[in-house]
Amino acid sequence: MTPTTAPAPHEAVPAPVDRMPLNGIDHIELWVGNAAQAAYFYEHAFGFRRVAYAGLETGVRDRSTHVLEQGRIRLVLTGALSSDSPIARHHARHGDGVRSIALSVPDVDHAYAEALARGARGVDMPSTRTDEHGSVRLASIATYGETLHTFVDRSAYAGAFLPGFRALPQRAPEADDLLLAIDHVVGNVELGHMQEWVGFYERVFDMTEMLHFSDEAISTEYSALMSKVVASGDGRIKFPINEPAEGRRKSQIDEYLDFYEGAGAQHIAVATRDIVGTVAELRRRGVSFIPIPESYYDDVAERVPAVAGQLADLREQGILVDHDDEGYLLQLFTQPVGDRPTVFFEVIERHGARGFGEGNFKALFEAIEREQDKRGNL
Repeated sequence: MTPTTAPAPHEAVPAPVDRMPLNGIDHIELWVGNAAQAAYFYEHAFGFRRVAYAGLETGVRDRSTHVLEQGRIRLVLTGALSSDSPIARHHARHGDGVRSIALSVPDVDHAYAEALARGARGVDMPSTRTDEHGSVRLASIATYGETLHTFVDRSAYAGAFLPGFRALPQRAPEADDLLLAIDHVVGNVELGHMQEWVGFYERVFDMTEMLHFSDEAISTEYSALMSKVVASGDGRIKFPINEPAEGRRKSQIDEYLDFYEGAGAQHIAVATRDIVGTVAELRRRGVSFIPIPESYYDDVAERVPAVAGQLADLREQGILVDHDDEGYLLQLFTQPVGDRPTVFFEVIERHGARGFGEGNFKALFEAIEREQDKRGNL
């Protein structure tokens, strides 16, 4: 028998090769009914700044696109210029909704080929856009519903957004950015399809299942849902995926699927360093949030002693509090930002916690159900 030899103590173990490296979320594009008015809303209500534009004035004949930024968040708002546009058809079916969650990658061609080899469906093959500011490489694949993931490499580009876009004059911000970065993006899928899409992200992007919430954990007297969270290896990109569960009445996921007419991105969670000040300012600007009952705060200081000193401010702004073994988080959810009860935003401030507010699920879902009941959708 040949003896095995253990590696010498000084020999380094080779690091695993990352076959699908992701730098982060480059931008989120929403297809909307009126891009100019949507841009005005996000600028004046949420504090974004318009940085670039493409449309008739730049030689684009089929769409109007406004690019907005705040912190490391980039929102792209696109509207159709004709009724036979795929943008118009998308909006007619879904209302305002997320079309693409764009991912920054070091090599678009590699990411696209690797994704297809792992079973993803290609939508746009790799291509290069070029202007006097340099070039950007792009490609896209399909995910749940009509949502895309666009691979972006802008390392050779110095322009405002993409070639073909006109940079807009920048005003001095009235105050520091309220919102810093995208914390996570939540997808809603049909009953029985959650594990299919969890498997998709595990297989295609080498993501791992970070958390799993059953219908027993996320339930109220009337409704329930199931959720799993997948994340990239460094935790920089996190995608919770929800599906409805059987309940006495319709859950918020059922309501979304009914009015979005299919699977799609339910909400975008944006991080802040001062949620009390941010929510107060957003309220002043006209943003509406899910109302939280006063009774919620009766045991908050006991559950999370670290927030006892700011309990009055949290109560005043209706901010939810949760904790895990690594710290605590503060969060609050807006009302839907469009006519349909579909897409909304979450504002979140993390202090070490890596979770998603599971301790708040019952209070949050009961609050959402009260809003559903007002709409006649519970």
